[in-house]
Amino acid sequence: MTTADDIRDLRARLGPVGACIGVSASAPAIAEQVAGVRRLEASGYRAIWTNEIVGADALVRSALWLAATADAVVGTCIANAWVRPAPTAHAAATQLAQAFPGRFVLGVGVGWPQQAASVGREYGSPLQTARHYLDQLTDRDYPMLLAANGPRMTAVAAELADGALPAGQSPQFTAQAREQIGADRLLVVYVPVGESGPGELNDVISQHRAMGADHVVVGTPYDADFEAAARRLADLAPALG
Repeated sequence: MTTADDIRDLRARLGPVGACIGVSASAPAIAEQVAGVRRLEASGYRAIWTNEIVGADALVRSALWLAATADAVVGTCIANAWVRPAPTAHAAATQLAQAFPGRFVLGVGVGWPQQAASVGREYGSPLQTARHYLDQLTDRDYPMLLAANGPRMTAVAAELADGALPAGQSPQFTAQAREQIGADRLLVVYVPVGESGPGELNDVISQHRAMGADHVVVGTPYDADFEAAARRLADLAPALG
């Protein structure tokens, strides 16, 4: 697990607000992805995040985005536990952290029952799945977050990860999560952009930050056009944070 100093350094590198361009199974062309993440970095985002569904590898995409940007932190929100075994995720994350020091964050999560079924697995208990997966991600030299949208999963994040990554939750949930994980863990909150204008979105970000979020990720729908999503997030950047 990373140290308290590592967490403080990561907070500073991430900045208050990051951007996530949703990607579906039909991933956009490489040139389009490169142009999009460069647009986001140029607009002022210090952290760029990517999701994962079965059939669209987020760790390969992270390597591409890290290589395409100059200084941006790239994180997964989240790498899906059903896509690859934990040792494979650990090996990939370790190499990304070594190749791009201080610029990669592994967010992991247990996803949905249909994702487990798509690879011939039983979903089972999300808590047991998360615990078993994280137990294999030890002795790591990269920061790791766990997707946690309830108090029991947040408790697992506090115990085994470097922080929690709730998505689409209220500012009140953020306050509860901060109390659970304590001051020495990272709390990254995902907020969907939806149809919000910059003023409304900034108010939501401010509420989560006031309740203890270290970093708020604003994200577009996973089925949105990649280029249009990158452009919209870039246009929002000057008004956020």
